[in-house]
Amino acid sequence: MVQYLGELGADVSVYRNDAISVEDIKALQPERIVLSPGPCAPNEAGVSLAVVENFAGKIPLLGICLGHQSIGQAFGGKIIRAGKVMHGKLSPIYHNGQGVFADLPNPFNATRYHSLVIDQSALPEELEITAWTKSSEGGVEEIMGIRHKTLAVEGVQFHPESIASEHGHQLLKNFLNA
Repeated sequence: MVQYLGELGADVSVYRNDAISVEDIKALQPERIVLSPGPCAPNEAGVSLAVVENFAGKIPLLGICLGHQSIGQAFGGKIIRAGKVMHGKLSPIYHNGQGVFADLPNPFNATRYHSLVIDQSALPEELEITAWTKSSEGGVEEIMGIRHKTLAVEGVQFHPESIASEHGHQLLKNFLNA
């Protein structure tokens, strides 16, 4: 993630979610915040939930995998076990062509590394589904992207920085240019 953002011209600083406070982040005065992937659930992800609660609407936020789940949970969503564990698996990602998905082919392939997802049946009203995998019936199988309806907050469940993911640079560029 750091490499991709740097290649796009972003000045990137990295902090562990358990080694920084909300006050520390405020003092840094970031222009944007990326909540990155990690190995646990949002409740175990250091200040991730507090970052969403404190900075949503003030600084553009992008959540990747665990960061995406943290956004969903911070706004009242429920995090559940995925239908199947997806570690290093490619999936076609369908999307609405807006926000971080602007100008991306539909669908495109992305790498997934997760066993948890945001429960679509409990998605908070202020969040909208922006990307998904398709069920065998053609509907939404699992949420792969969300966006707040009025704030500059987006999340993706998959890993745009993975070498096997398509269009990761463009997705991140869309976030930086929003």
